Order: sequence, then C-alpha cells, then structure tokens
Amino acid sequence: MTSDPGRTSPASPPALPSDSADTPVAVLGAGPVGLVAALLLARYGVACQVFERHPAPYPLPRAVHVDDEVMRILQAVGAADTFAAHSRPSLGMQLVDSRHRVLARFLRDAPEGAHGFPQANMFDQPELEHILRDLLKQEPLVSLHGDTEILGLTLAPPGSGLPTSVRVRDITTGAERTVLAAAVLGCDGATSLTRQAIGSRHLLLGRPQHWLVVDVRCPVPLPAWEGVHQVCDPARPATYMRIGEDRYRWEFRLTEPDAEEAMTDRARILRLLSPWTGSIPEEHLEVVRLARYTFRAQVADSWRQDRVFLLGDAAHLTPPFIGQGLGAGLRDAHNLTWKLARVLKGQSSESLLDTYESERRPHAIHLVRTAVRIGHAMTSAHPVARVSRRVGLAVGRHTGLLTQAALATLSPALRGGALTGGGHNLARLPGRGPRPGELGPQPPIRTLDNLPVRLDDLLGDGFALLTCRTPTPTERRLAQALAARIVTVLPPGGGPVGVQAADETFAIDTTGALSSWLRDGTALLRPDRVVLAAHHGADDSLAESAHAWAKTLAPAEPRAVHDEDTNRAPGPPHPRNDRLIRLHPAPTRPQ
Repeated sequence: MTSDPGRTSPASPPALPSDSADTPVAVLGAGPVGLVAALLLARYGVACQVFERHPAPYPLPRAVHVDDEVMRILQAVGAADTFAAHSRPSLGMQLVDSRHRVLARFLRDAPEGAHGFPQANMFDQPELEHILRDLLKQEPLVSLHGDTEILGLTLAPPGSGLPTSVRVRDITTGAERTVLAAAVLGCDGATSLTRQAIGSRHLLLGRPQHWLVVDVRCPVPLPAWEGVHQVCDPARPATYMRIGEDRYRWEFRLTEPDAEEAMTDRARILRLLSPWTGSIPEEHLEVVRLARYTFRAQVADSWRQDRVFLLGDAAHLTPPFIGQGLGAGLRDAHNLTWKLARVLKGQSSESLLDTYESERRPHAIHLVRTAVRIGHAMTSAHPVARVSRRVGLAVGRHTGLLTQAALATLSPALRGGALTGGGHNLARLPGRGPRPGELGPQPPIRTLDNLPVRLDDLLGDGFALLTCRTPTPTERRLAQALAARIVTVLPPGGGPVGVQAADETFAIDTTGALSSWLRDGTALLRPDRVVLAAHHGADDSLAESAHAWAKTLAPAEPRAVHDEDTNRAPGPPHPRNDRLIRLHPAPTRPQ
C-alpha cells in the first residue's frame, strides 16, 4: 500500500481526470456504515461501488443498540419499518452493585421519543446488515462486490482533482484490478487501510480496556429486568442486555488469566451468567459468540484528504457505555453523503466538504469522552469515584436529574463551520426554538387527508423550509434556490389559507410539538435534518442570514473574465444575497 499521495507504484495505471473515473464513489466496507452511505448516495442520485471482503453479512453480533436519532437515518434509506420489526425497544438502563441491588434506573420506556421512534432499540447486527443488503439490491446505482479484498490506495496529488486508485483482489479467483474513483469513503473499520493511506493517526482519549463478550441464545426468557444492566463493581464491572426475542449479551471486564480461563471453560462462563440466568436449564443456554475484545477510546486526527474520507470505526472508536458506537458511524454517513453528492454534481464547491470533519469530529470526540467519563464513574475503584457515585446516585433517585443529564449529553448540537451557526446572529433567536446545528424533531403529524405520516417522509430527501406561517416572497425565493420543499405546519382542524403553491406541502401538527418547537417561526433544514437557519418571527431575517452559509453551499466561482478581453465595461456589483439565486438546486427523487 502507498501512503505517499503523490507517488504511484509502477504497476498502477496513470491517474485520469475525475470524469474518467470508473465510479463516482468507491465505498470500502459493507458494514452498516458503508451500506447506509451507499444507499444515501443512491437516493441523492450518485452511483457507487461497494467493496467488502466477506461474501455475506458477518454472522456474529457486534453492535446491539441504536437510538431514535439513528433510527431516522435508517428511515432515510427506507429501512426503519423492517428494522423495527426485528429490533426490540429497551426499557432503559439500571445500575446495580456487586450484589445486583438496584442503585438507579434511567428509563427510556416511552413508545416514541422526540424523533418518532423508541429512544433505545436493541438488535442483532447481522439482521440489520441483511435488511440493508436487500435494499441495496433494489438500487441500480449501487454495485456490491463481496469476496473482495482491498489491497491499497494510491492518492492523487492534493488539489489535482484526479481520481484515487483503489487496488482490489477477488478472493475467489485471485484476480487483481485497479478501480479509479472520484471519491472514496473509508468505512473499513478499526484497522482501516484508508486511514493509513491519508496518513491519519489516532488521538487517544482513554486507556484501552480488555473485556470478555458473551452472546447467548435461549428459547425461554431470562428472569431479569429487560433493560440494560450495568454492574458498578470496580472488581468486576459487567453489562447485560437483552437484544432480541431469544438473544442476550454480556460483557465482563476480566483480568487476563480470568479471561483466558473463561474462553475454554463453559462452567466458568455459566457461573458468570448465573445472576441473570437463575434456574434456566444449562442446555437452554447456547453460547453463539465468545470473544475477548479491547474497548478503545480514540479519534483519528484527520478524517479527510481531498475526496478520500474516513467514516465509522475508521474515524473513531468508543467504549460501549452509552451505546453510541454504530450510531456515530451512521451519523457520519448522513452528514457526508448529501454534501459529497452536491460537490460531485457541481452544485457546490469543494469547500462544502470541509464541513464534514469540522462538524463530525468534535461531535465524535464529545461522545467518546462522555463514554469514558460514564464508564469511569460507574466502574472506577478510586475512592473519590466511589463517593461521587454513591452521592450522585442518591441525588438522582430523588430528582431525576441524572436521567435528564444522561439524555442531554448523548447527542449535542453540531458546531464548527458556516453550516452550524457560524456567523449567524443568534441574538435574533430568543428563547429556545430551533437553533443552527441542532437536529430538528420528528413528532407525530398528519396530512391534509388526515393520514399519519412521518415528518421526514414529508420533507423529502433534500433541503426543507418548515414554517408555521405563510412564507414570505424572500423565503420562497430562498427555498427555490435550494430546491427546498416548503412544509407549512397547521394546527389540528386548520387548513391552508389561499391558493396552495405547487412547491408547498402541509402538515397537521396533531400534538402541538412541532409548532412549539418552531415557536411560530421558520426553520430551514439541511438534507440530514440539521437546522441550517432559523427565525422565530415574521420578517425576512432567515434569508438575511444567508450571507453566513450561502458561499459554502454555492458552486465554485467561474474564472473571472477581464473587461479588457471583452471590451465591455464592468457591470454593477451583485447584491449580497445574489449568490443564493445562483445556487444549483439538488434534484431529489420524486416522493
């Protein structure tokens, strides 16, 4: 493999212009992150090829949890309903001591959270991968190449606009070939070749921890509370969770000798499981996976070189204490793909791609550090940690503040760059309401025909202007420039006033939650449902904020023509927001 971006091995073909690439996008890795990225690209009209060394989904469970925000990403690729039929909502988490006495419970048992799905969803990863692969078969723009090993990448000179060479080998036949890709998504896991190719290194955010992971199938329900159990025993921390109708997982932090013994001694394993299995007959407990695993806390120091990107475990690894490992990778895909699609179609300049790392990397660092802190607080043997744990849990049981704090820290608003509030006049946004960089909610709504529908399905795949009032002419002009669907929110029993415009859709806010969030104002949403701009009033300040972000979304400026070459006098300067009218709208598939 060649890590020097300007060097090409003798066996490699000469670099070709991007428009001569074999594929617009090469996705390296067909885990959930790579599959979702490919499906999203297809929805934005971008073809891609996916390369994976395994011929079928990896058969053993790994990730087991996604939250309601991540469920919306599965909704965006058409997988949410099928996945929901295979997943299991969790009741939340309980902390127990070494004798399994309950210290505290953090309930997440509402049928739906703010994003339209249960707040905690347990699942078996192979089932999710089968669902995503089945969807991929229906996408003519995507080709999946299984049984294919990635041998290495040769990057073009920085800024050249030339494609990246991806060397692959068919594992069955041994045949090797080179694929030229205008962009590469490195979804190739913790040992990522893509990360090595761009010269990225790890920033360590915590000490590695060695755990034993045990996955069990049992035909009868175990006699245990069905939420996640976290054993706060500094001598032997453990986690238990039910992940399906007959599937269960345990994770134990063990010493090396204990882990070695457990790997070869079934009786030892059964003793570890006994606090949860009770009197279940031993023959009912089928161990389907037994693995020693090192939980790492690290983030890559660079996520991109030109059009080569890192996503998922290639970019960040987190301890499992807050269940956000896979979710962080799927958020990467949701954040990057719409931006890459705009750039590849010439609708935005390359500078839009800078916002991927500037938005996602701080968010990932926050999640990893949160997982490290929570893991330390729950399992540390340090005297200060013991006292803090006891006092904090005592207060939390009586006030509920711990539950609120835990939920609030899992997914903060994005920050960094013009698309997340940089340069916006936030003083114009009084009170709460939508703020740039935060994910908009998805409460229950209905159509004018009184049919229930999820808000994201009504918004479509592109930008959307969500408002509680009649859009102003300037807002309509803004929406047209971005090919944004206009969705007007109406109260129950309300109806449209005047003639409905061709680009306008209506949503009946059955619970009042959407109107309450909008504060009778307007929010401009990105394709990933993050707020781009907002206004809580009735004037055109939403459009006035465009100077902060329009340049980032606009196409590259054409080469300047000198007046002496054309014998024409220079024309008048463009008004500040004229760039909006010159934005190339992103076509989305019909709804």
